[in-house]
Amino acid sequence: KSKNVSSEISRNFSPYESTTSGNPLHFSWNDESSSGHLQIEVSVILDPLTEPTQRVAPLLIVIRDFLKLPLKVVIAPRVIVENDLPLSSYYRFVANPFAQPHMNQASALFQNLPTTHVLTLRMDVPEPWDTQQTYAIQDSDNLRCDVRNGCRDRPDFVSDKHRSDVVELANIEYGLKGLLFFGQCYDVSKNTPPNGLQLTLDRSELNSLSESSSYSEISIEADGSIAQADERVKPIVVPIDHTDTLVMKTVGYWQLRANPGVWTLRIADGTRGSDIYHMVDGTISPSGKMLVSKDATERVSKTLVMKDFSNHGQLLLVKRRQGFEDTKLFEDDETKKVSGTEDEIVHVFSLATGHAYERLLKIMMLSVTKRTSSKVKFWLFENFLSPSFKSSAKYMAEKIGCEVEFVTYKWPEWLRGQSEKQRLIWGYKILFLDVLFPLDVKKIIYVDADQVIRGDLTELWNLDLDGAPYGYTPFCDSREETLGYQFWRTGFWKSHLRGKPYHISALYVVDLERFRRELVGDKLRAIYQQLSADPNSLANLDQDLPNYAQHDVRIFSLPQKWLWCESWCSDETKAEAMTIDLCNNPLHKEAKIAMAKRIISGELFEESWEELDEQVGNYEKEFLASQGKLE
Repeated sequence: KSKNVSSEISRNFSPYESTTSGNPLHFSWNDESSSGHLQIEVSVILDPLTEPTQRVAPLLIVIRDFLKLPLKVVIAPRVIVENDLPLSSYYRFVANPFAQPHMNQASALFQNLPTTHVLTLRMDVPEPWDTQQTYAIQDSDNLRCDVRNGCRDRPDFVSDKHRSDVVELANIEYGLKGLLFFGQCYDVSKNTPPNGLQLTLDRSELNSLSESSSYSEISIEADGSIAQADERVKPIVVPIDHTDTLVMKTVGYWQLRANPGVWTLRIADGTRGSDIYHMVDGTISPSGKMLVSKDATERVSKTLVMKDFSNHGQLLLVKRRQGFEDTKLFEDDETKKVSGTEDEIVHVFSLATGHAYERLLKIMMLSVTKRTSSKVKFWLFENFLSPSFKSSAKYMAEKIGCEVEFVTYKWPEWLRGQSEKQRLIWGYKILFLDVLFPLDVKKIIYVDADQVIRGDLTELWNLDLDGAPYGYTPFCDSREETLGYQFWRTGFWKSHLRGKPYHISALYVVDLERFRRELVGDKLRAIYQQLSADPNSLANLDQDLPNYAQHDVRIFSLPQKWLWCESWCSDETKAEAMTIDLCNNPLHKEAKIAMAKRIISGELFEESWEELDEQVGNYEKEFLASQGKLE
């Protein structure tokens, strides 16, 4: 097996391959470039069955072929590989210094993909980049290649063997939607992060870019010179004029979306933080000591300039005003309550990935809007949504009378990441609720994409959570045949919960004011960071985490009627259900669409799932016709 791996690597490096002493696992290049003067030599030891080797291989080619540095590579595969092969992904590194916006674009090409697996596509980009999918025909979450059709976008296309220019590919394009300012914030009076401090970022009055409808396109050449085009082009970035966020406890981290230009960073006006703190200039010494500039004056804002694509982090130092040396940012006995009004908007959060779940998500949105007596605004996490869904969902929202806005957040590098896409989605569902939405959103209801709503979400919106930051529905226990699959009834979970219920995460309501005030986001991230060190923990991340944290962060148990799932709830309780969730059944497998058609039908429903699906399909046809894409 080792020889097969090494021969594959040697083929990738051909025609420059050079082995040392006949050892098939030792390669050396550019030895003749060494001379008597100072010389950099690169030596690398690689385990071929690891992800870091996938990532470093393109850099080694640059070192060998472009920098012409002496390079030695030793292949050191593990003698024993436990379980399955440790590599389950294909990796391509994209960097083209000669790329232009409309020609010679940087791209990655995946060929000879297996025909027996369903593949998913992910981008791994620098932390300051907000990269979103801009074009795709195929479902990038369920890419399928087969022997007959390959991986092409048009399976009905019959290739002409006499044409040499026919390439059977699935094309998926990504674009840079925005950039991020991120950094650290510290209270120099206490030498700690002022976690919970609210920050705002606004376009500066000095920013002339936002006032211009066009700009000159420039490109940076390989030699570093700047070339300016004569043609005037429209900006391709999405306008951003205001964003806000909170300072986290861990390293005082904060993150704000922006675009190229001049920006003004402030402590949010009208907040308790603006009464307690003001900004000061200074640095942090290598030993970690806060050093405030001698001539530092009280400041209410800081100017930030987004001038490149490699932001390395901003340092924000704040100091307590005189008389506020020991004042808390949030009062312990503060009991603000989210009040309801007749014209108040019910805010609903959801996320989905893949065309099938996007279809389910639209049906959920339609059922929520139809059954809810208040105005509804959906906040959809956009990182995993297809371009076609984003456009058509906006169109459908206008037709059915709701609002849609897309939100995003970049997973911080200091927080342990997830490699599996599903676990990454689960993480986004629970770990960033305090910073994902604008600070003026005071409450949010999360609804899974595969649910259909029977009741009025206004009732849930106005429900008193009895001082808890969020409310979840406990798992049903009325279906006797699946009680044996409820793992929280025995073992670790039984002893840990100590009589508390285990809740399902398919629907929950969050009092964001209390959630932020009690720093629940920081608590959940700290617990996650601790537990995720063990890859076998948090098997159901979005569900296990809040249930595990119940002793530190109280959960208000919603009435059982707010979530009915056939797997755990008896048929007799279905009539009272306000929402129907299509959760998986541990006794047997069933496709989501087939399950939806079977469960969401009959006299209990004003409209069956198939009728809702037909309405969504009609809106889709109308949208395509309006775009001139319907034949």
